[in-house]
Amino acid sequence: MFSAAVLRASAAGIRCLTRTRPVYTAPLVVRCFSHAEVETDEEFDSRWVTYFSKPDLDTWELCKGMNTLIGYDLVPEPKILDSALRACRRLNDLASAIRILEAVKDKSGPHKEIYPYVIQELTPTLQELGISTPEELGIDKV
Repeated sequence: MFSAAVLRASAAGIRCLTRTRPVYTAPLVVRCFSHAEVETDEEFDSRWVTYFSKPDLDTWELCKGMNTLIGYDLVPEPKILDSALRACRRLNDLASAIRILEAVKDKSGPHKEIYPYVIQELTPTLQELGISTPEELGIDKV
């Protein structure tokens, strides 16, 4: 009797040893490419100019749009910034206008030629709207 129990236990043990375990393999690399059309630079610029030109744009939407725009890996084109600065003027929000210029300077990073170019392109708009640059206000020396 005892030997029969041992035999059953040993047979079960042997079965456990001979059982194959499931083999896990690395998942296959699957690339899902989008079939959507790629937005051109002109369409991108036009979309943001249209966004900031909306007559019913409020301060929250202005800030949200600028945060989204600055979040991209690019420095916005002067025509987009022109539209954003005009939106600031419509909203009578000088602080946001100066913050936009500061963000562009910060976004330019080590490329020292970008910010002067943007300011050069925006000078007529800045003069028309009565907006001073951070350098003119002396707040760039932090």
